[in-house]
Amino acid sequence: MISSQYRVYLVLSVLVLSSWFLADLFEEDEFKKIKVVEHSPDYFSTGYHKLEMNEDGLVKNELFADKMFHYADDGTTHLESPVMTLYNSDKPPWVIKSETGILEADGDHLLLAGKVFISRDGINSDRPFKINTSNLYVQLSINYAETVEWGEIIDGQNRTEGVGMETTFVDPVRLKFLSKVKGRYEFN
Repeated sequence: MISSQYRVYLVLSVLVLSSWFLADLFEEDEFKKIKVVEHSPDYFSTGYHKLEMNEDGLVKNELFADKMFHYADDGTTHLESPVMTLYNSDKPPWVIKSETGILEADGDHLLLAGKVFISRDGINSDRPFKINTSNLYVQLSINYAETVEWGEIIDGQNRTEGVGMETTFVDPVRLKFLSKVKGRYEFN
């Protein structure tokens, strides 16, 4: 017969082993339930606003979006209803609006997807500009944009359209269509 002292050790050993077994069993079940999604946002924002300054401390560009989602796996920032404003020192700013956008991890390359509307107010002898296109790639560091899609430029009463467009938003402003260009111009 086992002495009472050994019975206590035996009962405690059985309890420890069973607790360890049960803890291990439940821990495995918990890990099986957790699924990590590879491309999921690590943070988000509503009413997103990003401001970039130039070397003189003046506003270079601004980016607003209704919603912003950042993804750690590729470093991209996805935007809903983005509005990009590009500033020039002596001219009105260019305002670019789109349905959605993706800012690359480098913070310099921005894809504005869906319908894209670009505008600039007139000043002095420069008439207001409006550009309609879609799927516009913007390189923010050099104020350059391009698309392979159809686009149109409305400059006062003048209208030019074509397929594929390259644009520089700093002086001298350059707007160039790549193919199927047609236009309607009114002279007064």
